[in-house]
Amino acid sequence: MDVPTTLPEKLYLLAYDPERGRHTGTLNLDPALRAAALTELLHRGLIRDDGRHPVGVDGAADGLDPLSARLLEQIRQGRRRSWKSWIGRQGFPSHMVRDGLAADGRIRVEKRRVLGIFPVARVTLPEPRVHKALASGITSALKGPLSRVDRADAALVALADGARLGSVLTWRRRREFRARIDKLAPVTGPIRRALRRAVDARNSDGGAG
Repeated sequence: MDVPTTLPEKLYLLAYDPERGRHTGTLNLDPALRAAALTELLHRGLIRDDGRHPVGVDGAADGLDPLSARLLEQIRQGRRRSWKSWIGRQGFPSHMVRDGLAADGRIRVEKRRVLGIFPVARVTLPEPRVHKALASGITSALKGPLSRVDRADAALVALADGARLGSVLTWRRRREFRARIDKLAPVTGPIRRALRRAVDARNSDGGAG
């Protein structure tokens, strides 16, 4: 069983519903994936928090997923944007993460066009146990001893909460475990708060699509 190593890849797979064979409840998946990529870079020491902005730090970037690698490249080019601005940018980072997972053989992607015009992609998981393992990590982060929670699992919980990803963390779970989630959130540094602000702004102006 090959579980991916980076936060954007894990979050993408967590948002997939194996029973329905598709992603569901993912209105805010794209900003959540950008936030996950920034958190990945922060955890690896490849960026740091400079007040309201991420700043690039020298270091080897081996093993990054395509989205995290692209964001690191842009940040290292000296583009000064707030955390919220990086998270709320336009585009479809989910496609970048999806294609990276497909290239590694962790998912299968069948692309076609509806009515010969509209492109759609059907995603399937060759190994359903990967999703079960990731979901188990979320449950452990919510219910297990706080001192033994894996940092990546804590970050995934905080990011799913910040983006209100119902496919990863239902509103009932967010309400039931509110105190626990708030204890896990600091592992994302300034990113969960910026994600929530970006999502609120995106949805209020109709940018959620």
